[in-house]
Amino acid sequence: MVFIGFHASHEQIPPSALLKAVIDAERAGFDGAMSSDHLAPWTTAQGESGFTLSWIAAALARTSFPIGMVNAPGQRYHPVMVAQAFATLEEMFPGRFWAAMGSGEAINEHVTGDEWPPKDVRNERLRQSVDVIRRLIAGEEVSEDGLVRVHRARVWSRPAHPPPLFATAVSAETAGWAASWAQGLATVAQEPDMLRRVVEAYRSAGGIGPCILQVHLSWAESDARAFAIARDQWRNGLLAPPITWDLEQPEDFDAALAGKDLGELRRAVLIDHDPSSLASRVAELVTIGFDRVYLHHVGTEQSEYLDMAASDLLPALKEQL
Repeated sequence: MVFIGFHASHEQIPPSALLKAVIDAERAGFDGAMSSDHLAPWTTAQGESGFTLSWIAAALARTSFPIGMVNAPGQRYHPVMVAQAFATLEEMFPGRFWAAMGSGEAINEHVTGDEWPPKDVRNERLRQSVDVIRRLIAGEEVSEDGLVRVHRARVWSRPAHPPPLFATAVSAETAGWAASWAQGLATVAQEPDMLRRVVEAYRSAGGIGPCILQVHLSWAESDARAFAIARDQWRNGLLAPPITWDLEQPEDFDAALAGKDLGELRRAVLIDHDPSSLASRVAELVTIGFDRVYLHHVGTEQSEYLDMAASDLLPALKEQL
């Protein structure tokens, strides 16, 4: 059976309210959760960005299901500190933590004042960072002098087994590249043909582990209200890489969105008022080849959505998967 998870969006919801939401998501019947990891929101309308590493420890302590997070080591996060954090989380909550590793976006990483590298350099920095993290969690003393610099580092408190480190990828090219080092693949919903190419690229290159899909959706009791929620909170879905990689501030995203056709939001967000229809649309994407799906309701209020998910959406989706 496909794993159905809840996505916790720090860009939109204060950490305290998001903690309550993830507790409620477990009660609603979700199988697990995943968390974004941002220093800044995408747009000024979103207006939040809690620190994921603090939040996820609290979330794991208040729930019993697995929770993972996205992480971009190499600039804002030094990989030694990431290794220590991941080792601690896995030691406290064995078998319940995972991370999806990506090359990052300037909106979160520019704050160090270091140069923002081109994509190929960021990919190589990511690969080197993941290698450092794995070696440290395995108990090695690590020194490196490459795109990441490490001097005789060790992690002392370590778990019995390391947490899995997946890769994030939007394009087939990145998915194929990640297959050489990742223990799974996480991507975000897009056109079905593109998703097929992403999954095929990862698997054909020997990629192991689960293929994970994140789906942005907006639900309300009317289509007009569901669309209004998406328009207010997830208009950044109208932008795509490489633009989204290089903008530095939420105000830059706001400016880049000026004049965009908001009707195109329906291509980036599943907007629906009918739980049965919504379940069918999610299932169509999942059956492309995904083992897990994480649902992100883009509204800031999660309680009504979670009630609907418990009574209608999750049962309908489980029937179809």
